[in-house]
Amino acid sequence: MRHRKDHRKLGRATDQRIALMRSQVDSLLRHNRIRTTLQKAKESQRMAEKLITLAKRGDLAARRQVLRRVRDRDLVKYLFDEIAPRYAGRDGGYTRVIKAGNRAGDNAQMAILELAD
Repeated sequence: MRHRKDHRKLGRATDQRIALMRSQVDSLLRHNRIRTTLQKAKESQRMAEKLITLAKRGDLAARRQVLRRVRDRDLVKYLFDEIAPRYAGRDGGYTRVIKAGNRAGDNAQMAILELAD
């Protein structure tokens, strides 16, 4: 059973997992689409949705909370100025996960994580 299990461990130590999620979300915000494994996409989606919701608030406290996760100040500015207004009328569901078959090397299930428009 998965009761009270908050996140996937992805076979990594905590610091490695946090770094992985940061880099995945940075790439998603920068390029609007990334291709990764399905499990990583689902975890990155959770983090990206929370960051976009914070960016929609637009105040200083929200900006500081986003800066805790996204270290690139230019990317945070882009998130608040470009991405957040795009989703002003939407209450959630800013990203989508599309299954993209299996990877040739290890048969891992792949997915495309993209910002919904």
